[in-house]
Amino acid sequence: MSGALSDYDYDLPRELIAQRPLERRGDSRMMVLDRRAQQTEHRQFRELKRFLQPGDLLVLNDTRVLPARRFSNDGAVEFLFLERLGPKRWKCLVKPGRRMGLGASAKIDDVILQVKEITPDGSVPLPPYIRRPSDEEDKARYQTIFARAPGAVAAPTAGLHFTPEILSEIPHTFITLHVGTGTFLPVRSRNLAEHRMETEHFSISAEAAKKLNDASRIVAVGTTTVRTLESAKRVSEKILAQEGTTNLFIYPPYRFQVVDSLVTNFHLPRSTLLMLVSAFAGRKFLLQAYGEAIRERYRFYSYGDCMLII
Repeated sequence: MSGALSDYDYDLPRELIAQRPLERRGDSRMMVLDRRAQQTEHRQFRELKRFLQPGDLLVLNDTRVLPARRFSNDGAVEFLFLERLGPKRWKCLVKPGRRMGLGASAKIDDVILQVKEITPDGSVPLPPYIRRPSDEEDKARYQTIFARAPGAVAAPTAGLHFTPEILSEIPHTFITLHVGTGTFLPVRSRNLAEHRMETEHFSISAEAAKKLNDASRIVAVGTTTVRTLESAKRVSEKILAQEGTTNLFIYPPYRFQVVDSLVTNFHLPRSTLLMLVSAFAGRKFLLQAYGEAIRERYRFYSYGDCMLII
């Protein structure tokens, strides 16, 4: 058990943070973590099928990245949050623009927003660790090939590695969880039990629920898929078709009830995503694997390489 924030820290050379995607999605590297044997091996993502078993079901999040839409408390101003530029700085589209000139302010909940700069363009909302403006390439590559349900402010990045060819070879289904701005927020509580997750909306169709209940094993693609499935299981013994919200915070020693294997990218130090994967793989084993990935020069974060944890 590990409930201290400092237990989820590691040092990452900045040059290993992927700033652009690879030319071809399926060319990503894939580190395979065998939890039972406590061993790792280095593979390519296009080899994923080789590690799956008969009866396995791949589960993916089909949310689509769109700017976050919020209104001022008085309903007079609409904000589309496009890109996080810093801890308290966002690029937004504002309507009507005439109400929000330079220096103007508005209030959303208890937060006061003030215009510090006016720019002429909008952009894809890339994570803050990608240190460049977004461009035309990002409009396609910061979406999964199966994204269909608009509503996320960040991509479910484990799904970015899939090509139509890779996906067509593997039995799969889709759920939806709309990733919120909380995915970028740091954990500030030294004691993890005190941290509260942002509420996010999810849905599971009747078709997906049937496939999930009939599967021998569940292979979740990404932490958002894990949180959706584990949240659904808390409602009933079987996974039901449903729409709902979740603020489930998964960290050691959480006991997983649905997910058997996990495809996931490499995550930021002290992040809730790293904590979830630590609960699945084991914190010490996972951080050892991260150290190995750094030595082997894996590419980290949203546009980076991935892990398969079996």
